[in-house]
Amino acid sequence: MAGVKSRLTQDEVKQLQHLLGSRQFSLLYKASVHGYNASIFHAKCDTQGPTVAIGYNGSGYIFGGFTCQSYVSSGAYINDEKAFLFRLKGKEGMLSPLKIPVKTAAGAIYDYSANGPNFGGGALHLLNQNAAAAATSSNNYYTYNVADLHGNDLGLIECEVYRVEDISSFVESPWRKITWTTEEREKIMEEIRSYKPYLNSVPQIRILVLGPIGAGKSSFFNSVNSVFRGYVTSQAIAGSDNTSVTTQYRTYPVKDGRDGKPLPIVFCDTMGIEEKLGTGLEIDEVSNIIKGHVPDRYQFNPAATLRPDSPGYVKTPSLKDQIHCVAIVIDGCKIEILSEKLEEKLKQLRRKVNQFGIPQLVLLTKVDEICPSLEEDIHYVYKSKAVEKQMRITAEKLGIPLAQIVPVKNYCSELDLSCDVDILLLSAVRQLIRLAESYLDNFPFEKPKKEL
Repeated sequence: MAGVKSRLTQDEVKQLQHLLGSRQFSLLYKASVHGYNASIFHAKCDTQGPTVAIGYNGSGYIFGGFTCQSYVSSGAYINDEKAFLFRLKGKEGMLSPLKIPVKTAAGAIYDYSANGPNFGGGALHLLNQNAAAAATSSNNYYTYNVADLHGNDLGLIECEVYRVEDISSFVESPWRKITWTTEEREKIMEEIRSYKPYLNSVPQIRILVLGPIGAGKSSFFNSVNSVFRGYVTSQAIAGSDNTSVTTQYRTYPVKDGRDGKPLPIVFCDTMGIEEKLGTGLEIDEVSNIIKGHVPDRYQFNPAATLRPDSPGYVKTPSLKDQIHCVAIVIDGCKIEILSEKLEEKLKQLRRKVNQFGIPQLVLLTKVDEICPSLEEDIHYVYKSKAVEKQMRITAEKLGIPLAQIVPVKNYCSELDLSCDVDILLLSAVRQLIRLAESYLDNFPFEKPKKEL
């Protein structure tokens, strides 16, 4: 828009590009120039395609909402699964991006000619009553703490709306190479079947699976187990609840087929991690698990960690009883909205595991929800801009190299196996084995004992 300057700084533009996965914005409407008026907003912004509306308040907060649908002054709600609210800057004008995805897509946008940008029928309404003001309310369409968005300062010193351009779900070339064929699936399965730890005292590698409640820890084991069983099965208790569904420490060997021999891997499942103290898996309990002191079917008690005098405590575990690799399972849809307490708890967990020198791999689950286009064809996962963005955010938040993050899709609602889903799962298992092998390299090679 000639002659009208954007209020966004270069750093703010970069943060916005990061949130939207877009490189190009065109300013359509600026309230201080065009007026705080809904009719003018619609005259400037209707039929413009994807837009982002941004409010600025006197407390330094910058916040707003994005929709990939066009405003058309329809007088109705617009369905938009990709819509979200966001904060670029928070208290004292500090960059602190926050993303709040739409909860009920059917009411993502209220497209009424007498309203300014209105997300969720009042969840966020800019130009409220044709004034330099916003109105907010946590509702069924967007659920959030309203103070996090604007610091309870609803006065606006500016409101801008930009057309969002060059949005595309996929890049031309995959950013990781992977072969999507049945032959590749069988090849990786055979690699896993034939793997043998080089230490004679360790017949199977033990993989500890950790993560927040509802991220898909138990579902990951069930999914890997399904691949080798040849059909979708559910041995470990899985599901979603306000507290951890898993309450016991369980060790799960994986069999090659229903009556086949055990594979050289054992998955160790635990309680989910919760943000509140005294709930979920406690960080101190992780040390006992890694050292091999925790017996199978141990009932977790967040109020009291396992002690040497506790019943079942394994006093002298050998290397084969200890953990050789850790899989951290993260819900890819929620990494941006992790609470500060839960994020800090995950970092503490990483620090604790690092103390033991145990390698870690992050499994980013629910990739088909991060990028809905993947529901139809998962083998585009390494072309998805949305998935790559979530992986980079995960790397930044947890302080883990991008090379140690892999996307997976668990079997949740499916009744039949899919070759592409299997390949993602098997690739993750293969990487876990490779990391465990690197850990075992720290121990001296054992020569086979001679028979008498």
